[in-house]
Amino acid sequence: MSDTPPLKIISGKALSDAQKKDLLHRLARIEGQLRGVQKLIAKADDPADCEGIAQQMSAARKALDRSFVTLLTDSVTTHAGQATTREEMLASSQRLAILLEKFA
Repeated sequence: MSDTPPLKIISGKALSDAQKKDLLHRLARIEGQLRGVQKLIAKADDPADCEGIAQQMSAARKALDRSFVTLLTDSVTTHAGQATTREEMLASSQRLAILLEKFA
């Protein structure tokens, strides 16, 4: 990731700056894992190498799943904290339920 400049975090209502920073850090680590997997695939010589590749792919997939859960958890926390009325909290909950139904 050395050739990619760091992303500028823009403050907003979706997530806090700290939540964004944490998610971006998680994704950068996953990106590194995937680059490692690419190298393992390129260098694979023996059929036994496939087990190590599969293990690393599984780890990257699980890390991405954990990032997804973190995103949803952060969203719930942030949006519930910003709600000033019961209606706003219900609307926020419904949006997040739709996200879960659509992507989980």
